[in-house]
Amino acid sequence: MADEFKAILITRGDGDEQTVEVTTIGEDDLMEGDVTVRVEATTVNYKDGLAITGKSPVVRRFPMVPGIDFAGTVETSDHADWKPGDKVILNGWGTGETHLGAYAEKSRVKGDWLVALPEGLSVKDAMAIGTAGYTAMLSVLGLEDAGCKPDDGPVLVTGATGGVGSVAVSILSKLGWHVIAATGSPEKRADYLKGLGASEIIDRTELSEKGRPLGKERWAAAVDAVGSHTLANVLAQTKHGGTVTCCGLAQGFDLPTTVMPFILRGIALKGIDSVMAPKALRERAWQRLATDLDREKLQSITTEIGFDDLIPYARQIIESGIQGRVVATF
Repeated sequence: MADEFKAILITRGDGDEQTVEVTTIGEDDLMEGDVTVRVEATTVNYKDGLAITGKSPVVRRFPMVPGIDFAGTVETSDHADWKPGDKVILNGWGTGETHLGAYAEKSRVKGDWLVALPEGLSVKDAMAIGTAGYTAMLSVLGLEDAGCKPDDGPVLVTGATGGVGSVAVSILSKLGWHVIAATGSPEKRADYLKGLGASEIIDRTELSEKGRPLGKERWAAAVDAVGSHTLANVLAQTKHGGTVTCCGLAQGFDLPTTVMPFILRGIALKGIDSVMAPKALRERAWQRLATDLDREKLQSITTEIGFDDLIPYARQIIESGIQGRVVATF
């Protein structure tokens, strides 16, 4: 058929066994929406890896095209905000979970889910940033909105070599923060993190085991993408009146802490939701990314791949992790 295009499709058999393959689908297979986008670039997030490997029940509709991020060009639109030729970004909104996602050459979505590609950013730049970088920026905005500033003291970033952490380190250092980066194998990753602007590097094992309800005050703010004991220890070692943003669960979704950091030190814990964030906040984050993220540093942490590499990279992010960011172009 003339309207067929390449896509990655996840299907499930009668025995709940999941199959993933590169195939072709047609426009008639796309879901409801008022804007059709020619997808030009996408990326690999941890959630994409979970969807493709089936390690977690991310996909809630089968068959499913995975992929929670894309950037591309509007082909057709019945939405007042968009016209053919517009460059747009999509992050989240259930794509790759309940709505056919980004790992296809075309996607039909609701126009309200889209954000205009900021001036100065290419589609490759946007996907080098992706949900991970956009979430990092939401975390930075969360700290700023809470009144945190570089003069207050250091800021900690956990999971610092991952997608969220790498971008957070880069942004915060550019904004003048003294950044403490927590990572595994710090001796191997020191050059990478210092290149992004980290001032100090600590071993994640300092934070990953059960700790005391309160510890020595070490940082004024923190961006956590790890959860579990790590987040509990981050809270226990945050300075009086500090703020911690929480946006991930790489170690686990539990939070084995006490009320003591909150009632004895006035610590604030702010959750970061990138999936359903309102459009105004998304636009604010993307405009800041266009100005506050060092483009050379972004390029230095980005690996470019092709469409056919998406499945192996999605598996790799679950099995052994990926340092920095990955961009797939179509």
